[in-house]
Amino acid sequence: MKKLNLNLLVLLILTIPNLVKAQSYVGHSVDNYSGVHGLISNPSNVVDSRVKTDVNLFSASVFGGSDYFGINVGDVIKSDGGFDFEADAEKFPSNANNFFLNADILGPSFMFNLTPKSSIGMVSRVRAFFNINNISGELYENLADNFDTDEDFIFDSQNLTGTIHAWAEVGLVYGRVFMDKEQNFLKGGVTLKYLQGAGGVFINSPSFTGNYNANDETLTTTGSLQYGISQDFDNDDIEFNNLTSGFGADVGFTYEFRPSVDLDSVSRKDNKYKLKIGLSITDIGSIDYKESVVTTYDLNATADASDYDEDTEDFLDNNYTSTEETIAQKINLPTAFHFLADYNINNKLYVSLQTNLSLVKKNTASGNNIINSVTIAPRLETKWFSIYSPVSFRQYGDFAWGGGIRLGPLMVGSGSILSNLLSDTTKTTDVYLGLKIPIYQ
Repeated sequence: MKKLNLNLLVLLILTIPNLVKAQSYVGHSVDNYSGVHGLISNPSNVVDSRVKTDVNLFSASVFGGSDYFGINVGDVIKSDGGFDFEADAEKFPSNANNFFLNADILGPSFMFNLTPKSSIGMVSRVRAFFNINNISGELYENLADNFDTDEDFIFDSQNLTGTIHAWAEVGLVYGRVFMDKEQNFLKGGVTLKYLQGAGGVFINSPSFTGNYNANDETLTTTGSLQYGISQDFDNDDIEFNNLTSGFGADVGFTYEFRPSVDLDSVSRKDNKYKLKIGLSITDIGSIDYKESVVTTYDLNATADASDYDEDTEDFLDNNYTSTEETIAQKINLPTAFHFLADYNINNKLYVSLQTNLSLVKKNTASGNNIINSVTIAPRLETKWFSIYSPVSFRQYGDFAWGGGIRLGPLMVGSGSILSNLLSDTTKTTDVYLGLKIPIYQ
């Protein structure tokens, strides 16, 4: 069995702010000239688009954070590489802390019109999700410090879950106009995905409690812990070699209210709505890993914590009884519901309200989930140039304010860069970058 690598989890958690070199298209995806990137959140955007053809060359996004760490980005910048997360970051430990990271690389992708009322597209992506839900912050901190503490502590984690999952996907997109009558316009779209899973790691504990005695350096725990890993998956070096197939889908609809459209004076290159409403569900599906090795540990025991040396599997094996089995393990995709309301203030100025809600409960074993958010984003939009400044309210009480720009084939931005620079305790961060070939209507 591959090692339960807490070091990897700790490394991911500690380096989330440093991993953000490119990102989640917050603000950009609602742009009427976003092309292929608009298909990620709602496949109906493929039809009646302001681009005749759009070819993505390369785009990448990263979104990460935690309600355990609070980072002062100004201190990180001033430290010139000497920032110590353990010593310098503000911590907010609880019995139910959460860590999350998702990376999305958009590869060669395209969309184009078939007829005035139908369009198709193809989207290729490589994605990785990391969630730890409801972990004791006190326990996490002491595991990371190898129990180097002189103080007793207790913890009570209920419904602890964690999943790392990496996969590639190719999606075929089709969209069609259903209604185009004077003031009312309705279109829909669907993406059918072929998934190639690289594998995953998953942990689950319905109840996990304990206390640490600093004098005796002992950890007394109750409960159970299930740890599983898909066949041949190496979480130290994720490779897309031995892949497992699966299927997924996105579905979406868009309604536009067009109160003053003069059919004799507008063309396909023009936006026609005063109000646009979009609804979609993304990432429906899962990947079934048939030969996953699952180990269940009985945690009702007292362990000697003095010999803990960052090897979590050895610590568990040496102090707790366990059973091991090989089973078919399904890992669910991060299914989510998306709502968009986009209002045209005047010819080139818009403001949007976007809601993203996870349809996967965060305590679901062997599944990833997005972070719930509500985003308000004003933008100035033209054919060759757009600028936007999204303001988001994110799960776990985080506020994010960012900015982005689209300049012809180049786009770059972040949904949180301004709040990251201004806040003393940033809990989430994201950035995105992309290069494409747009051919406008």
